[in-house]
Amino acid sequence: MAVTADELGTQDIKKLLIKQAVPSSIGILFMSVNILIDTIFVGQWIGSLAIAAVTVVLPITFLISSLGMAIGVGGGSVLSRALGANHKEKALHTFGNQIMMTFLLASVFVLFGLFFSDEMLLLFGAKGAIMEPAKEFFIPIIISVPFLALCMMGNNVIRAEGKAKFAMVAMIIPAFINILLDIIFIKYLNLGMFGAALATAISYFTCFLFVFWFFYFKSELQLKARHFKFNIPIVKEITELSFVTFSRQGVVSILAIILNHTLYTYGGEHSVAIYGIISRMLMFALFPILGITQGFLPIAGYNYGAGNYERVQESVLLSIKYAAFLATVIFVVILIFAKPIVAIFTTDSLVIDQTPEALRWVFAASPIIAVQLIGAAYFQAAGKAKKALLLTLSKQGFFLIPLVLILPNFLGIFGVWIAFPIADILSTLLTGYFLKKEMNTKLIQTNDGIL
Repeated sequence: MAVTADELGTQDIKKLLIKQAVPSSIGILFMSVNILIDTIFVGQWIGSLAIAAVTVVLPITFLISSLGMAIGVGGGSVLSRALGANHKEKALHTFGNQIMMTFLLASVFVLFGLFFSDEMLLLFGAKGAIMEPAKEFFIPIIISVPFLALCMMGNNVIRAEGKAKFAMVAMIIPAFINILLDIIFIKYLNLGMFGAALATAISYFTCFLFVFWFFYFKSELQLKARHFKFNIPIVKEITELSFVTFSRQGVVSILAIILNHTLYTYGGEHSVAIYGIISRMLMFALFPILGITQGFLPIAGYNYGAGNYERVQESVLLSIKYAAFLATVIFVVILIFAKPIVAIFTTDSLVIDQTPEALRWVFAASPIIAVQLIGAAYFQAAGKAKKALLLTLSKQGFFLIPLVLILPNFLGIFGVWIAFPIADILSTLLTGYFLKKEMNTKLIQTNDGIL
């Protein structure tokens, strides 16, 4: 049964977190399985070079579509706190402005991507033999990105309403569609990279249709024409908090550029393909931790807006506890089964031989990342944009990018893989410091002391 907005402030935190996190985790699982199987199909039916091409293209499309995710997360924080404070009209204006911002910004970026496709692909690492399959994959995908952006925005708003099960379904539907169409277009119609891109593009559109259906028939947020008119204070508040998520994705895209160029320099196309497999595993394996983080956001945001600070603190501690346990289990599984996992993706013996060790190093610090993810999410849910931005960018921006630029000069390709756990440790220490300070001051004061 879906959670109503009011129940975010009254139900037992443990039960509420499970109700919110489990559907979010399942939704992310299906999205991750979708990307994982997509990569397996491409690797097995087209070749390891195709994995490298997908690795180059997806950061571009995710950068543009992350506008929707950023506006969804940032606006979701505004919306959750508005609902918690019983400001329904502000919540409606927030949602209407989110729709307009997402559509306009995504469309502008897509046009830019179409006009400068070759330049963008080269920038993101489409070197040598990677360029041709990358371009074939890029064009159909980029055209469908506005639908993906609206889906990502809408999905976060659905969760902000407390309707995590519907958000889960919105992620499951395109996964099934994409996998089915992959089999038809790649295996049976032999459409190669274009078929893979077409299947993905159609799946984005089906997700958009479901999200549209939800808001038209099921949502508590029934919009009127006046809610689509830009409200400058609300747009400013959404932008400040959205900037956190979009900056993170921007930094992730810069990291992808640096990684792809560095990997090509030190290991050629095969190293780019190796990282393509690892990046898919990162998304897939960490799905329960990401699900807990997404389930935590509306609970923390609503209760912070309502002034229920003890419930906020309880949700922070429980989320970290659950996420840390699951991350440890995932690490053990990766440690033991790295080679069989890699063999699923490709028949290329060089990739199969070199990927397991790299995979283990990249996941080496995963048991501690719960503190970093939940800590950064708390500051975003509380509307504290500057600290949220600092902590969100800490891993990739402050630590991982410099390490990837420096370490390979001394350690070769191994320097790339060891940079990941070092960045995890440093960013977790930084987040832990700020989160502990917040828990010991802001969240234990009286309401008057906070306000």
